[in-house]
Amino acid sequence: MDKFKVYTKTGDSGTTGLIGGTRVPKHHFRLEAYGTVDELNSYIGLIRSHDIEAKSKEILLQIQNKLFLIGSRLATDDEKSDMKEKLPIVEADILLLENEMDRMDKELAELNNFVLPGGSLANGFCHVARTVCRRAERRAIQLSKDVDVNPLLLKYLNRLSDYLFVLSRKVLLDVGVDEIKWKLDL
Repeated sequence: MDKFKVYTKTGDSGTTGLIGGTRVPKHHFRLEAYGTVDELNSYIGLIRSHDIEAKSKEILLQIQNKLFLIGSRLATDDEKSDMKEKLPIVEADILLLENEMDRMDKELAELNNFVLPGGSLANGFCHVARTVCRRAERRAIQLSKDVDVNPLLLKYLNRLSDYLFVLSRKVLLDVGVDEIKWKLDL
């Protein structure tokens, strides 16, 4: 058997194949949705590569696997593939994020101000991932106007951006760095 090659040359004309075989232009809004999820997954990998608590690394790996599934769902032409049923998104996925936020929040000071990204590289990457997650959510919502997108997928992305914000605060706490409070200087 021949070794799998990364390049296929099928996209050289500016199109790409969805799961199910449908070809669409590379600027198609569906690619914007799953491409943004892929970008988010990469940033989460950057967060996970930092010296953060083991529990958060474990949860981030679970999130990365779930994002790969979400990207695959967004890349599936449901009219040509039954892959949707093989890629579950369930309430337990969302509950995991909520439980983790609650766990981390127990250690955090009450938030009375907006905070600025920064203070550590891990914090900065959490904020970048959070904003990319918000963009992924917007792209998925846009896609849902034309194709069936599981509402739990949208809910997961919404909750994930909240999780990333709480994680940004927790990584600063763990390294003993104060949050940078936003100040309105007129």
